[in-house]
Amino acid sequence: MPDFQLAVIDVDGTLINKQGRISEADKKAISQAREKGITVALSTGRVVPACTYLLKELGLDGFHIFCDGALVYNPDTAQTCYSQPLSREPLLSAIDFVREQSIYLELYTILEYYVEYENWSAKMHREFFHISPTVTDFKKIALRQDVQKIELMVHNTAERSGAELFMSRFEDDFHFSIARAPAYPEVEFVNVLSPGVSKGQALEKMAAQMGISLRNVIAFGDGSNDLPLFRAAGFGVAMGNARAELKEIADYVTLDVEESGLAAAFSKFLI
Repeated sequence: MPDFQLAVIDVDGTLINKQGRISEADKKAISQAREKGITVALSTGRVVPACTYLLKELGLDGFHIFCDGALVYNPDTAQTCYSQPLSREPLLSAIDFVREQSIYLELYTILEYYVEYENWSAKMHREFFHISPTVTDFKKIALRQDVQKIELMVHNTAERSGAELFMSRFEDDFHFSIARAPAYPEVEFVNVLSPGVSKGQALEKMAAQMGISLRNVIAFGDGSNDLPLFRAAGFGVAMGNARAELKEIADYVTLDVEESGLAAAFSKFLI
């Protein structure tokens, strides 16, 4: 078994349960691992502001992987280790397309969350992710700032049709990653990213920045977007509630997130 120096943890479905909380057992396990000198980092589809309260709750610092791998960033120092924003021309085309087709879209820079109008998703973001959107003209943002990702929200037939239409139209321009949160099982978060972006690629950049060999990295996850993360890390632990394809390539399968599976795996491999 390698001497693990870095533990990389997915958020929703791995760290965050159906109640939208981190269990006390998981908090204690993370604290104990850090006391032993192991660096703990998040690896999530979430954007930076949607993780601020989690980082504070866990007392985590340093670099973390955000936006499904499009960004490796240290919120404490505002230092960027790696960033792969969306290219401007396809982004502008996408904005025109969603306006023509009446498809709801969300746009994210490193620190801001934008919409052109609010719908049910804004309420969910305020309550669950602790962030609120700024209503604005997308093109003004796209022409002036780097956009890390855009996101399609799917929870009904019309939204699913819109997302499928969008993905078909831009399949050669973007990479699509679908994420889910146990607290909202009826919702799919379709992350729209720059081609080639993945949590695995981001981990390679972050580990190199830290001077840590990938064989000394242990990764924890539950979703399809964690597949590249597991392939890059030296050891992968899938949650009991993980998707079948992730369990198939995992080195170990722990308990469900509702049973503090993270703490159980930390106890076995890190503490």
